[in-house]
Amino acid sequence: MLPESLSALWQRTQTQLTEDGARHGLDWPVLWQSLNAGQQQDLQKVLTISRYVADALPREAEWFKSAISSDLFNKPLTRPTIAVWLDELAEQVKSEDDWLRALRFLRRRAMVHIIWRDVLRLSSTLETTRALSHLADECVVRTQAWFYQQLAERFGTPMGKSSGEAQDLLVLGMGKLGAYELNLSSDIDLIFVYPESGETSGPKVITNQEFFVKLGQKMIQALDKHTMDGFVFRTDMRLRPYGQSGPLVMNFASVEEYYQDQGRDWERYAMVKARVMNGEQSAAAKELLSILRPFTYRAYVDYSAFESLRSMKAMINAEVRRRGLESNVKLGSGGIREVEFIVQAFQLIRGGQDKSLQNRELVKVLDILAGDGYLPEAACLELKAAYFFLRDTEHAIQGLNDEQTQLLPADAEEQARIAWSMGFADWAAFMEQLDKHRERVRFHFAQIVAGDDDEQQTQEIEPVWADLWAGELDGGHMREFIAAHPCAGSAEVQVLLSQFRESRAVLKMQQIGRERLDALMPRLLSELWAQPQPLAVLERIVPLLEAVVRRTAYLVLLKENPQALTQLIRLCGASSWVAAYITQTPLLLDELLNPASLYKLPQRAELAEELNLRLLRVDEDDLEQQMEQLRQFVRAHKLRAAACEVMEALPLMKISDYLTWLAEVTLEKVLQLAWTQSVEKYGYPTNARGEAVTEPELIIVGYGKVGGLEMSYSSDLDLVFLHNSFAMGSTNGDRSQDNGVFYTRLGQRMIHILTTQTRSGDLYEVDMRLRPSGNSGMIVASMKAFEEYQQKHAWTWEHQALVRARILCGSDAAGEVFQSIRNQTLSKARDLGGLREEVRAMRQKMVDNLGSKDTSGQQFHLKQDAGGIVDIEFLVQYGVLAWSHLHPELLSVTDNMRLLDAFAATGLMNPQDCQTLQETYLSYRAETHRRALQQQDLLLDSDSLTRLGFDARRNDVTRLWKLWLEPAAR
Repeated sequence: MLPESLSALWQRTQTQLTEDGARHGLDWPVLWQSLNAGQQQDLQKVLTISRYVADALPREAEWFKSAISSDLFNKPLTRPTIAVWLDELAEQVKSEDDWLRALRFLRRRAMVHIIWRDVLRLSSTLETTRALSHLADECVVRTQAWFYQQLAERFGTPMGKSSGEAQDLLVLGMGKLGAYELNLSSDIDLIFVYPESGETSGPKVITNQEFFVKLGQKMIQALDKHTMDGFVFRTDMRLRPYGQSGPLVMNFASVEEYYQDQGRDWERYAMVKARVMNGEQSAAAKELLSILRPFTYRAYVDYSAFESLRSMKAMINAEVRRRGLESNVKLGSGGIREVEFIVQAFQLIRGGQDKSLQNRELVKVLDILAGDGYLPEAACLELKAAYFFLRDTEHAIQGLNDEQTQLLPADAEEQARIAWSMGFADWAAFMEQLDKHRERVRFHFAQIVAGDDDEQQTQEIEPVWADLWAGELDGGHMREFIAAHPCAGSAEVQVLLSQFRESRAVLKMQQIGRERLDALMPRLLSELWAQPQPLAVLERIVPLLEAVVRRTAYLVLLKENPQALTQLIRLCGASSWVAAYITQTPLLLDELLNPASLYKLPQRAELAEELNLRLLRVDEDDLEQQMEQLRQFVRAHKLRAAACEVMEALPLMKISDYLTWLAEVTLEKVLQLAWTQSVEKYGYPTNARGEAVTEPELIIVGYGKVGGLEMSYSSDLDLVFLHNSFAMGSTNGDRSQDNGVFYTRLGQRMIHILTTQTRSGDLYEVDMRLRPSGNSGMIVASMKAFEEYQQKHAWTWEHQALVRARILCGSDAAGEVFQSIRNQTLSKARDLGGLREEVRAMRQKMVDNLGSKDTSGQQFHLKQDAGGIVDIEFLVQYGVLAWSHLHPELLSVTDNMRLLDAFAATGLMNPQDCQTLQETYLSYRAETHRRALQQQDLLLDSDSLTRLGFDARRNDVTRLWKLWLEPAAR
């Protein structure tokens, strides 16, 4: 229903249509009378709200009359429809002027269609923006093709100098165009690029650069030039390398050099939405995007994006204030730009790690941020609702007169038109809702991007800490400070800071990087001197700083996130291993951002789910990135385990369980990846009936620490791979292999994934020496070969190792076979005298080769010397081999703690002795963990033995060793 406030406007509009129609052949009264009541109501609303449509209607009177009468505008406008319209308009094109006219007629038809549907709310916000983007794509791509043909007839085809192949111009659509998010009166931001230099094929030979410059100039003129028929799209080329002063067109090599050497932060922001408009599936387009992607998305978590976006927002705010643009729904506070900045902050920070964020479309990224927990779902829903409302408002403003503006009008009549278009009774009701949405955007922007005022942060830190960092800690006014912090004035601190300041890494920093370092260091030093041993912690942190100064985003992360800096200093103070570990992989700094999750370890199922989600974000064919993600996952969770241990948040057993789960979950995924890749290459193995076996008939068996649920931070994996496939079968692929060969190559691929060095190091060290026949045996043994080896050829020490062997992952059916072989092997009745002799002999060999060699009793190797960890392990292994034929329950567990419980439960060991060994074993292992986290060896001196109470514990272990394993014991 037409609002009373717009009745006069409707009368003027009809008068204007009658007058314009008379000049262009439109009989307005006849057209109006030919429509039914519903069509009249729709047409009245569209014409009253949009002066652009009212002006356009008479210019193609017959076409628009037919479109309205047939309800054409009730159907969505698609790219194929736009193409058909252009085909019809281009049928009679013979000259450049004809082409320009066809484009402008196309735009008029399409814009009326789009505005019609938008005003009547027949299309969603995203349908409107996509239709506008499709219009731009069709105009740009077809214009490029048209002028390319014209120029090629004169100059020939551009040819690559190196490749000898024909060259084409790639058009990058930037900003909203790249993301299919154009607004009603948007300009289009373009960048022109071509693959390689060379010359055209003639008749008139020019360089490829000249050819494509001419092509680009023709395209811009065709799209941007105002003629009697209007224009197509205002075309902006300022986002190209070097901006307005740069060449209009550049080849790939020049583009790569520019973005590597000179690309600026705001250009990364722009590149988030970059799209090759004329086809992204071509080899040239993929090459171009591969050049741009590393510039846009850093391989590490990049917190410098916050600083860059904040700086950009500050400049925009200054422009808003200068030009009085507070009522601008795009640039003003709480406007569209702030929603875009929130989303793109996460894309720039984490897009290099999480490829799902490398999506150009804002609404889809908001869904990802909510789904993956980057932002609360409620916040994302509010931002999405606000974005849609703001974009609809923007379209309502621009639909009035086809003007490129986002300013809310001051004119009462225009306000009434916008309110009606947006579905509100009046302007006040509309503004109330708009203000609510803008307030929500302002709130979330302040929470995520705006941050605290930097100047206020700096004022909180005493200037003296900046003087300490700068090496200017002298003069009488410093005495009070040094009296309060005597260590700060020491020669050791001065030398350490001076060496860091003058280090090659710092001296080679660019200005912005040095500014970031200078902003961080006073805060770091101030917090560091609140620790008990600031010099020791500083000595640990300086190597980390040296490792990250070339990636100054990490400096920003610590400056932007005080809690991360606090956690870093606490952890480095507690453990030199943690400091070194983070130094090796600075990406782990990201783990310090959320102390709540840092000190709360997930369950095994949660670990598996997280790893699955990580790898779902990686291209399934990108093995290098899959390996990198696996390494980052393992390193992050090892750090969390270490944090829990050094801060005494969890006991040793929980830590070991967690590190063991981590290894198991990782191996499951490695097996899955290797299986998928191997099957793709060789096909599936087949069974005795020739049928494809679509799941691996293989198990990974863990020995040693992983088998005994006792993993530590640097534990390697003692593994054995066993398959149970049909021996005479082969794979069904084009590159068919015997089943045994297939599984051998599967094993090799798993080892490759586990041990290859990437930029994040290896995944785990793998020891395969416990497989049948050791290093000379097959990488993957058949279950039959494993059984024969264990029953006929294995040494006693190999049966000892089998005590701690358990299935980590793989086929359930194969696992049952293994378990049967293990039980049969371990439960054989043995001659106890011979068994004791062999176990003692192997133990003595280890003491001789690996022990402390100390005969004075002043040193004790915690693991290898008599009375140490290995004595307890050998004692338990002996007990299983000696008595499991009488007590099968000894075969059901593989860890020493529960095996000792089983000895007590079966009467094989005195309960008090059991408790003594368990307490000793745990205290020994806790000390090995503590020393590992302090990067200390396991050789204890007499003072440490006494302080830790290990003298008595050592004697207890030796006593029980003799009781069980000396000849007279039983």
